Amino acid sequence: MKINWGTGIVLALVGFISFILYFVVRMGLDDRANHDLVTEEYYKAELGYQKEIDAEKNANKNARITMDRTPDGLVLNFPEKLDPKKIKGTVSLYRPSNKHLDFDLPVSLSNTHLLIPDKRLLDGRWDIKVSWQYGDELYMHKESLTY
Repeated sequence: MKINWGTGIVLALVGFISFILYFVVRMGLDDRANHDLVTEEYYKAELGYQKEIDAEKNANKNARITMDRTPDGLVLNFPEKLDPKKIKGTVSLYRPSNKHLDFDLPVSLSNTHLLIPDKRLLDGRWDIKVSWQYGDELYMHKESLTY
């Protein structure tokens, strides 16, 4: 049987399209390709975003947090002008590469600093969000660091 040019071109196109569709379907159904969202309930989180902006402005004006690396871990230094016993909140550590390493710590201080132990922080990038309340004011500090 003799194949002419038209039949050859059609067979080549059908073969190429089949090849591409095979990989599209394979990658769409493969469990190794994890397609997680950054946050589980994205739209609910988006509604509270203005509160976060206001809390960050409060922190930048009135109560700035500094972070220092020590051999024991990461130390969060709260402003000394504030009474540490009245500061309540949470520290959220988010690992962009692996959501199973994310964790939250409560902020309850007896002095002006909080230590995050070195054993909890694996090497790599961490997004840290400190949200706390002092009196009726909300404050927030966000920072990314490579540990």
